[in-house]
Amino acid sequence: MITVRKAAERGKSRMDWLDSNHTFSFADYYDPKHMGFRALRVINDDTVAPAMGFGPHPHQDMEIISYVIDGALAHRDSMGTGSVIRPGDVQRMSAGTGVVHSEMNPSPDEPVHFLQIWILPEKARLKPGYEQKTFAAEEKRGRLRVVASRDGREGSLTIHQDAELHAALLAKGEKAEHSLKKGRHAWVQVAKGKVEVNGKALAAGDGAAISDEASVTLAGVADAEVLLFDLG
Repeated sequence: MITVRKAAERGKSRMDWLDSNHTFSFADYYDPKHMGFRALRVINDDTVAPAMGFGPHPHQDMEIISYVIDGALAHRDSMGTGSVIRPGDVQRMSAGTGVVHSEMNPSPDEPVHFLQIWILPEKARLKPGYEQKTFAAEEKRGRLRVVASRDGREGSLTIHQDAELHAALLAKGEKAEHSLKKGRHAWVQVAKGKVEVNGKALAAGDGAAISDEASVTLAGVADAEVLLFDLG
């Protein structure tokens, strides 16, 4: 069973410096039919204006993944971590017992477009932590590359949940397949371009919840960047 969540149906937040689209309920956007999917709680599709961003704010008991699509994102936190995240980078922050962080666009003239992803941790009150890695385009071209997992396999980031995040870059005509073990589910989020997911057409910003399927086949329709979550 595949249930498509179209980009135009998402919740929206608009400010002079922020264009944000909410796949699931978030902040002032509340929809009881879209409170998350399995352990996946938030996917915010954010575009931040040059030299603007989210000032210091707290988080607790959440695995937060930042995935930059275009531009650059500067991160600072109360653990003493500071970095700039660019396309190809994936960042994971475990908020655990509590973290204060900021996310700013360091460019004076270019916007930053990124996905902010929240995954519920398997335990509360974990020790806060931070991890960032770069995954070259060649590793994702024409295939799904695991970029986050519970055990950090294949050099992926570690997350405190029975979940995996895979990323793929697909040209027109290219296909990537992911097998789902019995009882597991998937969420597909299209960051760029157009794909077919088990025959269903999805474009940038669209998502799809997948259950009771043995596998997920992603087929490129136009050059695409796609995320796939494998969830318990």
